[in-house]
Amino acid sequence: METIHTIEWMKQIVHAARASDRILGLVPTMGALHEGHFSLIRAAKQQCTQVAVSIFVNPTQFGPSEDFSKYPRHLDVDRAALHNLGVDYLFVPSAQEMYPTGFSTFVEVQGISDRLEGCLRPGHFRGVATIVLKLFEIVQPRFAFFGRKDAQQARIIRQMCADLNLDTQILVCPITREADGLALSSRNVYLQPDDRQAATALSRALAAAADEIKKGERDPARLLASVRRVIDGEPRVTLDYAEIVNAETLQPVTSTLHGTNYILIAAKIGNTRLIDNALIEQDGELFKLSV
Repeated sequence: METIHTIEWMKQIVHAARASDRILGLVPTMGALHEGHFSLIRAAKQQCTQVAVSIFVNPTQFGPSEDFSKYPRHLDVDRAALHNLGVDYLFVPSAQEMYPTGFSTFVEVQGISDRLEGCLRPGHFRGVATIVLKLFEIVQPRFAFFGRKDAQQARIIRQMCADLNLDTQILVCPITREADGLALSSRNVYLQPDDRQAATALSRALAAAADEIKKGERDPARLLASVRRVIDGEPRVTLDYAEIVNAETLQPVTSTLHGTNYILIAAKIGNTRLIDNALIEQDGELFKLSV
């Protein structure tokens, strides 16, 4: 595995790959890698000739009161894991490399960025879209792999690629969970032992909605009521939002379920903020919920 620190070097690698007709896949990360990231890498290795992973803790997607300085950084451990997984290239640029003095251009995907996480974390998705576009321009991957846990982020990146006519195809992979249902996240390391158990309320709430759908419930308000009952039953969890939204528009679903939708949850457990979701897909009269 080759570790690359500069944009110029990364572009030289990319040009050589394209000249040899190699299919390059990219897994963008902020490091502190876990099995969720590894599942994306394995998917990339199945789809692509070569796989690049980027590790960059992007300062522009953190708000003033968020955890940029505390965000876990374990580069040596991450590098060893990526080597063992057979990753071809590790791109680890510095902040100065990605945002040199005088940097003044940002990307905004309006509409779907403005609510949910975008409302609670102003400027977050502007930072995400900007760094992802830069990575796509530098690495020029045929495919890029994102996790479904960050469903709103993945939808925004897909919209950006469509609007700007980018060649990179976005592939969204399933959520990876612990045995007790907790969705894997680099921020899980912040959880204290009592908070760690309480955090399973998010996946339990989604499972409760899944049970209601299996029983035939199609009313979004009643499904959300079952979600909130589980969350409210865990005193260590403070709900930021729980919504059922259309998977394309991310607008709330207020009538009977139809088409493809998400149940999206964000909550604080102690000092740690986590998100989770379930995908609801309609197939004729049947509904499938993937947690």
